[in-house]
Amino acid sequence: MVIHSYRHRSALVAGDPRYAAIEEALADRPSISVPTVVLESGADGLGGPSGAEDRDRFTGPYAFLELAGIGHDLPQEAPREFAEAVLSLR
Repeated sequence: MVIHSYRHRSALVAGDPRYAAIEEALADRPSISVPTVVLESGADGLGGPSGAEDRDRFTGPYAFLELAGIGHDLPQEAPREFAEAVLSLR
């Protein structure tokens, strides 16, 4: 399942047809208006684009925080910062 998920994200295989309409709507990249906190790990090691690059997609309250020295599993490696980010959305 995990391998299929990565292949689907890279458009190498088809997704579940039950979700085709949702995927089509999301392909238009609609603006996101709900309050949002983006946490980015500073030492992930997986690479890829930064979450900061998508800032223009968010029209509601928005916060971006990069956690230096934190790897791929933010809730495990930075539980206090993770919990504070979640609680800030109240």
